[in-house]
Amino acid sequence: MELGEEDLALIQVLQAHPRLGWADAARVLGVHATTLAARWERLRASGSAWVTAHLAGDPRQMLLAFVAVDCDMNLRDSVTAQLAAIPEIVTVEEAASNRDLMLTVITGSLEGFSTNVVSRLKAIKGLTKYQTALCTRLHTSADEWRLNILDKSQLATLRSLGQGLSGAGREAATAPLPQSHLDLLPYLARDGRATAAEIARDLERHPATVQRQLNRVLASGLLLFRCELAQGYSSFPVTCQWFANVPAGRHEEAAAAFRTISNVRLSASTTGATNFVIIMWLQSLADVMTAELALQQKVPGIELVESVVMLRTVKRVGWMLNEDTTASGAVVHPGTLGAGS
Repeated sequence: MELGEEDLALIQVLQAHPRLGWADAARVLGVHATTLAARWERLRASGSAWVTAHLAGDPRQMLLAFVAVDCDMNLRDSVTAQLAAIPEIVTVEEAASNRDLMLTVITGSLEGFSTNVVSRLKAIKGLTKYQTALCTRLHTSADEWRLNILDKSQLATLRSLGQGLSGAGREAATAPLPQSHLDLLPYLARDGRATAAEIARDLERHPATVQRQLNRVLASGLLLFRCELAQGYSSFPVTCQWFANVPAGRHEEAAAAFRTISNVRLSASTTGATNFVIIMWLQSLADVMTAELALQQKVPGIELVESVVMLRTVKRVGWMLNEDTTASGAVVHPGTLGAGS
């Protein structure tokens, strides 16, 4: 699976700023805005790349959990399909380890996790066991991961645009967003570049009203926007997740060190048998050992307790994926974050 350099360059621009206008993207890439718009539409239509918005998973606002599932292998397909249909289970991966499936779950609270997720896990025939690690600090998330395609000049232009875009900043999440604002979330999950006018047509609201609501949603920090890429096109087809123990008091130091490793997609402090989770995309299985050496060199004293290689990603932050890692077009959005969600 391959994409052209022009396609990958456009994807990297949208990784940095998923809602960037085509005129600004044209300034970075030196390509006409209409050409970029058409190129993006082709990538999106083929499932090669897409922009989505998903709940941030910040433990200060909501609950983020990593759940390992064991199941009856004769019922694995059924178990996987039922798990993927649960909106709060945002990511479902098949694992090559003593864990059959790995889940990423986001809910509004511990109560929501118990009510909307655990109760459903218990009801799934063939699911024999689950083990949960709760995130206590999300250090790095996949919206920060980048391709390495743009040249220095393009990166400099992109950074200058970013300084202007970041000027608005994010407002403190002092109060929950009202339902009228949360109604926008499913539309942004399906298309993170959706405009207020497009959403207003579907919701049958005035565009100016939706624009105000959208601005508040964008500023709230509730959502992370990211440009996703079919992993098979990324040159990093292997996903590996480590469960580790980092010495007490050194989690922030470790997280800073892991940010210097370009392959890291996620790092988080957790509860449970281990206290740290790291996820990387790698070029081959041979790179697992190289990555482990890098982790140990970056953080002396880290204990890598278990590594889990993923066989297949069935669902990634709400998007159902095809066998070839492209997006199927089906999105199971997480809905709202009420006390029971």
